[in-house]
Amino acid sequence: MSPSCIAEKRPKPYAVLSSTPSDSHTWNLLFVQLLMEEIGWSVANLGACVPVAMLLDESLRRVPDLIVISTVNGHGAQEARQVIAALRAEPSLSRVPVALGGKLCVSEDRERAVVDELAAAGYDAVLVGDAAVPAFRSLLAKAAATPGQHARRRA
Repeated sequence: MSPSCIAEKRPKPYAVLSSTPSDSHTWNLLFVQLLMEEIGWSVANLGACVPVAMLLDESLRRVPDLIVISTVNGHGAQEARQVIAALRAEPSLSRVPVALGGKLCVSEDRERAVVDELAAAGYDAVLVGDAAVPAFRSLLAKAAATPGQHARRRA
């Protein structure tokens, strides 16, 4: 078989998927995991009620191409600041894209207001409302373009 007939095998992009410490919902995590795997991602789903220390440990064990925080209990905005502060404080994770999505507040008006605040706190994407899934798919395509790039940038 000639070399031109052999498809180049690229590594799958790798993501860590987590909820916030107080969110016990799992259906959202399964949806996100299945969506990501369907389009070619390898996903470590940490499950519900994930302590920040556990998220850090898993992300440092194998630096991902993307960290995804999914929450639907309506209180995600409160804990999201603590999560991103811990991730950005780790030199090995400071450049890893981090996306936050779901139901971040119990009030839609408040939720719209916190999107910019959370982006300013360090999230690369804050995904809420009807546009969340299409925007997430775009983010996945962009992050998948260079799998492994964040692992090579370790400090």
